[in-house]
Amino acid sequence: RSDNKATREPGSLTVYKSMKNHLAAYQQINRKVTFDKINYSFFQSFQSFLIGRTKTVAGNDVPMLNNTTIQKQLSTLKTFLNYAKMQGITVPDGYKNFKITKDKLEVIALTNEEFESLFYLDLSNNKKLAQVRDIFCFACSTGLRFSDMKQLKREHIKEDEIGLRVIKTDQILTIPLTPYSKTILAKYQEQQRPLPMISNQKLNNYLKELCQLAGINEPIEIVRSYGIKREAITYPKYELIGVHTGRKTFVTLSLERGMSAEQVMAISGHKDYQSFKRYVHVTNKLKKVVMLKAWGGELRSNNLKAI
Repeated sequence: RSDNKATREPGSLTVYKSMKNHLAAYQQINRKVTFDKINYSFFQSFQSFLIGRTKTVAGNDVPMLNNTTIQKQLSTLKTFLNYAKMQGITVPDGYKNFKITKDKLEVIALTNEEFESLFYLDLSNNKKLAQVRDIFCFACSTGLRFSDMKQLKREHIKEDEIGLRVIKTDQILTIPLTPYSKTILAKYQEQQRPLPMISNQKLNNYLKELCQLAGINEPIEIVRSYGIKREAITYPKYELIGVHTGRKTFVTLSLERGMSAEQVMAISGHKDYQSFKRYVHVTNKLKKVVMLKAWGGELRSNNLKAI
């Protein structure tokens, strides 16, 4: 519906358009898709169809969609059906029993050492990458998404904190400023906008160049499944870094520095612990932090002789 353009993020609309295209392709070789026929069996059939979709690469037919993308499509379809029911359209309840098993995805985030090396990297001779670094490090130290850094104005910044209504969830967040984020804002205090924002696409492209320059090149294995087939490809880390890595880095480093999950969620705006909990076990360093916090400290030397 065209009236949803005003209330949906462009990324969300792209997912719905993709789902529409897959449903149209499904209809060409299967029965027509109607609300009264979308039940548990339909979801089984549609999932099998998505798994079997192929594209031609160098003369060979290869899977078009990995399991993660398929799971996203099925989940989006369920959301759409729930919306349709709210609009008074009759939809059988059978689809609700179809379970979508989601693959675990890798959490790509900077380590503290990588973040520090990037923050202090001498870019005095490269204004473009210096500004890209500042935008990214601001995301790492605030947890803000690209859309919210883009909307950030001077009036959102009050003394030692940021207060704004985030675009994706429409919730009001208060984000304390750290020495890192304060230092970045101070660089642009004479400019109209707090950050030198550029387009999302350019930012992602320049970030890879920046992180390669900073030596962030640890080999990272990315595993994707296509039906029952498993594919593992190793990339240098800089190739996997995008602007959203900043938000993931904020969550990961905040947990490693001893903040509780609840405290981080309150600042980052994560509403659902199910989507947040994959960060909690992301590094062995986090285990050391919480263990030392609970059991650390010096032993009482006057009692050691009794041991």
